[in-house]
Amino acid sequence: MTATTPLQAGQPGTTPAAPATRRTIDAPTRMFHWLLALSFLGAYVTAEAERWRALHVSLGYAMAGLLVFRLVYAFFGPPTLRLSALGARAMAPVRWLRGLRGLRAGVTDWVAQLRQVSPLVLGLSMVLLLGLIVPLAASGIVVFHDGPEWMEEVHEFLGNAMLVTVIAHLAVLLVESIRRRRNLAGPMLTGRIEGRGPDLVKHDRTWLAIALLLAVLTWFAWDWQASPNRLLPTEGGRSRIEHDHRDHDD
Repeated sequence: MTATTPLQAGQPGTTPAAPATRRTIDAPTRMFHWLLALSFLGAYVTAEAERWRALHVSLGYAMAGLLVFRLVYAFFGPPTLRLSALGARAMAPVRWLRGLRGLRAGVTDWVAQLRQVSPLVLGLSMVLLLGLIVPLAASGIVVFHDGPEWMEEVHEFLGNAMLVTVIAHLAVLLVESIRRRRNLAGPMLTGRIEGRGPDLVKHDRTWLAIALLLAVLTWFAWDWQASPNRLLPTEGGRSRIEHDHRDHDD
């Protein structure tokens, strides 16, 4: 007689094995991504309303702080987050254009080259988003402290440029997800992709992601208490600025 197990592969009631996955994005990077996205969305929505000026400024400072974290994390985080990796993404379009010179008239070569456009746009948009935060935050600080009027136009232009970059990034991500029939945004939620092989990121560092979230929440809690109107809309709209200026003069 041959021994049988209660549930054998292929028999009714058998639980299918979960597909193999590997980690490609760690928890701090995912947390940084979503906090930055929410901060920018909130800052853009409140940009034109004077009554929400205090919250807009607070969200702007949060974006600047998140960028500082990203730059510091580049030195001890996964290799995919290093500054050299960002530089390679920024130079990828230049290498792609150089590659066009060596193409022959074959359709296959051109199709293969065109398929690289989407990854190039995704990578370049990420670099542009990080690069735009610095002048965006700097111009916002100047405007907040009663800088020249033309700086408001610069700040608005940079905000719109960042919005266009975000839309381009999301559009390419959607098109590629449909073309490949795979949710390419999924790894930014789970940190993993389907497929066998070693993890590109060895450690998830969940503790650091929690610490980053707590740091951002602490900033908003502190600014909420420091603001005379608790970051809420007011009739005057500029009471937060006037209050800060009075403190500075005193």
